[in-house]
Amino acid sequence: MAAKAGDNPDSLMALTTAFCLRNLRRTMCYLGERNKLCLCSDIFLPSEICDKLVNTYMELVHMDSNFEPQDGFFQLFSDPHSTRLTRVQLREDFVRDRDLEGIGKQDLIELHLTYCNNLSAHSLRTLTRFRQTLVSLSLFGCSRIFYRKGGAPLACDEEDEEERPASRQAPDTDFSFQGFNRLRLLNLGGLPEEVDAEALLKPLPALTSLDLSGVPLPKAAFLAHWKERLASLVLYNVDLSEEIINTVVELGHLRHLDISRECTSKFKMTRKILTAIVQGLVNLVSLDISGHIMLDNCTVPHFEEAMGRPSIEPCKSSIYPFQELKRPLQFLGLYNTTLCNVTHIPAYKVTGSKNEDQVLNAIEVYTEFRPELAHRAINQLFDIARIQHCSQLLRALQLVIAALKCHKYDKSVQVTGSAALFYLTNTEYRSDQSVRLRRQVIQVVLNGMEQYQEVTVQRNCCLTLCNFSIPEELEFQYGRVNLLLLKILEPARQDESIQRIAVHLCNALVCQVDNHHKEAVGKMGFVKTMLNLIQKKLQDRMCDQVMEFSWSALWNITDETPDNCQMFLNCKGMGLFLDCLKEFPDKQELHRNMLGLLGNVAEVRALRPQLLTPQFISVFSNLLDSKADGIEVSYNACGVLSHIVFDGPEAWAMEEPLRDTVMDKMMDAIQSWDVTSRRNINYRSFEPILRLLPQSIAPVSQHWATWALFNLVSVYPSKYCPLLIKDGGIVLLEKVLELQTSHEETKDMARKVMEQCENFKEDPMETTR
Repeated sequence: MAAKAGDNPDSLMALTTAFCLRNLRRTMCYLGERNKLCLCSDIFLPSEICDKLVNTYMELVHMDSNFEPQDGFFQLFSDPHSTRLTRVQLREDFVRDRDLEGIGKQDLIELHLTYCNNLSAHSLRTLTRFRQTLVSLSLFGCSRIFYRKGGAPLACDEEDEEERPASRQAPDTDFSFQGFNRLRLLNLGGLPEEVDAEALLKPLPALTSLDLSGVPLPKAAFLAHWKERLASLVLYNVDLSEEIINTVVELGHLRHLDISRECTSKFKMTRKILTAIVQGLVNLVSLDISGHIMLDNCTVPHFEEAMGRPSIEPCKSSIYPFQELKRPLQFLGLYNTTLCNVTHIPAYKVTGSKNEDQVLNAIEVYTEFRPELAHRAINQLFDIARIQHCSQLLRALQLVIAALKCHKYDKSVQVTGSAALFYLTNTEYRSDQSVRLRRQVIQVVLNGMEQYQEVTVQRNCCLTLCNFSIPEELEFQYGRVNLLLLKILEPARQDESIQRIAVHLCNALVCQVDNHHKEAVGKMGFVKTMLNLIQKKLQDRMCDQVMEFSWSALWNITDETPDNCQMFLNCKGMGLFLDCLKEFPDKQELHRNMLGLLGNVAEVRALRPQLLTPQFISVFSNLLDSKADGIEVSYNACGVLSHIVFDGPEAWAMEEPLRDTVMDKMMDAIQSWDVTSRRNINYRSFEPILRLLPQSIAPVSQHWATWALFNLVSVYPSKYCPLLIKDGGIVLLEKVLELQTSHEETKDMARKVMEQCENFKEDPMETTR
């Protein structure tokens, strides 16, 4: 069978890098004086490994909530004799001046800083240390780096400086790119308007790629300084003017030009301007004019368009100016323009909103630096997945995952991304998705839940989790997902729909998992949270899905888990049980869930004395007559009483009701049940039932246990015969036959159970089901 797309394992390099970062002190570091993290003296790491360590570290800090950032991590790379860094990418507010200073002695070739708002002019000073080696530099969205912190002079104390956020009052005028002679690629997107772009860039002799996104350019003539070299120019969200366009068309070596916009402007794109760009920039292979309003008609009338399938040949172009292209463009950005809707577009890759391909291209191209556009494109992908059909599923999922990872702190991306994931992971698309891809979806969804308490994000994330097999697919993040769901359910008045989904997920997560998982979740406050929800619903006199799911979740989490049963009693769970019984006497599902839970409590010998009160015994005894949910409520009530009477007459320290009276009533109830009843119950182990078999202190308990086994192996032989054999039930049933105190009816059922298991073993078809 072929592997599913996207299911390739992580490389050994990726696995070992992550392991080392999670275990620094066990692999390559030790704690020195003042608990300072130090690199072991016998270690030398080449640039391939150092670059990977730093860039993976940043990824883990942003994407893995279990990963603990290490104070002084960047200082591990302070000595170029033992560590070599060449290409480093740092992003978001996590990065501080001292981190950049820690790697200040390295011969960096590439340094990309993105949205690092905690960097001040102190880091500009550090940058000058890289001037002789730096070839590529990005300061995108790092506007505060051009300001001194708190308006203080650059010589202020470093420790104090770290505590103060960078202020916008004192731009640093001392910094210069003088001496950065090797710098070829520069991204200054978001440069503050107080900083003179022309003066800043003037010392750079060799620029081939320049990004001035969002930078005010009152004069653009200075760009001609690099007209013999500049191959790429990005002026996204720059207020264009005739002077800027005239300067741009003089840059004859340009291969990539981006003059796109996110918001409307006074400047209007005309056929004449587009023609001038095409004629002046003969080397152009990539052009982005997204977001521009076309002033006059640039497009060929529909009846004049070339016949046949959509073509990328310039001569057939539906956009007049592009008919003059010598060859099709590699890329053409037409997002948020009317031009993306025409038939013949002379480009291999186009962004727009006409079809799925254009939308996916837009997400791919704009995600890193233009979340405002990526957010819109993801919204359009959401509509495609919801209303139409997504034909490039793997690509779509990978792009949405990348956008959610990249913009963990952007609410609009998180809202649209989580909504798109819900539709992209549903049943229709599931068969095409690998385990690895679905795990990546789960991780970005949990990141969103962690970061945003906002209703829409939480609802989208919870709904997306419902598309997964629970608990199997969530087990690798089991503790984390439970904590997040319990946090959602904490507020006194939560959004009703989120509450319902979150309780459903909680219930599913504690169903069919190992006891150690249940114990761990119990310690997180699961029992208390569910009881709080029940208390609120009681106050509102409302028995809805939240109420029923909460009791069901308590039933599941207390199964063979004495600590959680104890918590239920400690948190006044029995009082809520009685109140619910009184308030909602006709709610069959509710009664079944509550009695199932109390059956778990009754299985714990140390807790049974707390159930042995006249009030509780009378309630359980009355419920023996219940016809609610078939036999389930009566069966569970009898199960609770079977464990209690099993403790013997000496434990029955009350006059009313009498133990014998209760046992007679139990026997009458059992004899009224249909042994062929289909059951709404699920046993993972028969141990609690089997312990009631070889005894003579309470024959009715033995009778209930034998009836339970007979019913289950008769109705569900393929599931329960193997379980009974595995749990050693046959030997115990033989002992029932040997005991003189066992009722004949009990012995008769015991024989039938043994026969059923024997027949099951002999039938080869049965065992292969």
